Amino acid sequence: MFNIKLLNKISPAGLDNFDCSKYAYGEDVQNPDAIMVRSAKMHDMEFDDSLLAIARAGAGTNNIPCDKCAENGVVVFNTP
Repeated sequence: MFNIKLLNKISPAGLDNFDCSKYAYGEDVQNPDAIMVRSAKMHDMEFDDSLLAIARAGAGTNNIPCDKCAENGVVVFNTP
């Protein structure tokens, strides 16, 4: 099972696409495999070694520390 931390309110229209037998998601997820974010500023956040990807629900990645993610092998992408 993959754990996805939500940093902002994400539309149920998008979340309903996740198979609940394969993915757990929510704002209280600990040690996430992935993070979904809309507008939260992430530049001062510390990331666990378990983090594999950060998905931005929107255009751009200006609120995500892309350099830090690249150094740690964390994939960053957006979904405008």
